[in-house]
Amino acid sequence: MSNNNNQINVPEAKEAMNRFKMECANEVGVNLKQGYNGDLSSREAGSVGGQMVKKMIESYENSMK
Repeated sequence: MSNNNNQINVPEAKEAMNRFKMECANEVGVNLKQGYNGDLSSREAGSVGGQMVKKMIESYENSMK
């Protein structure tokens, strides 16, 4: 049995991640709504996640300069 610890435990971090997700969704043209977004296609969901990762990597690279 696997144990999924993929949860955000700090309320401030959860809210920040939600804002970040909405910002990234707007950048790639995906219409996210608050709450359940199960009607998104895999392509749409993946583009939001991909944009989030891209921005996190850019932020990390900029902090190394």
